[in-house]
Amino acid sequence: MKKIGLDVGEKTIGVAISDAFGWTAQGLTTIQWDEKDYSTARQELLKIIEDHMVTEAVVGFPKNMNGTIGPRGEASQAFAYWLEKNFKITAHLWDERLTTMAAERVLIDADVSRKKRKKVIDKMAAVMILQSFLDSKQ
Repeated sequence: MKKIGLDVGEKTIGVAISDAFGWTAQGLTTIQWDEKDYSTARQELLKIIEDHMVTEAVVGFPKNMNGTIGPRGEASQAFAYWLEKNFKITAHLWDERLTTMAAERVLIDADVSRKKRKKVIDKMAAVMILQSFLDSKQ
């Protein structure tokens, strides 16, 4: 039973997937979408969920540094609710503070060019969100 990790932004959704044992997260793809129209991500998400037999989703939950929930956090809550309702899977909100910055640092340390970083940053953030969730369960 695999889990999917999602870093949800206004224009892109970074996607990571766990192995069958729930030990490791691997980056899968970045979905281009329009946050104002959830259906723009529906087909791609459905294919991933079905192909990988996903039973749970871990959605990055961007809280403010003081722990309060702002507009991006509210958007993640709405997206998690939509996932549960439309795909019949459990969705967990997972604190993602600083994951994008951490992903950026890893890519810089790996000497990935700025152009290439832009293409994979959301997917890398999804990996960090999912791996953090998986680690907390072990």
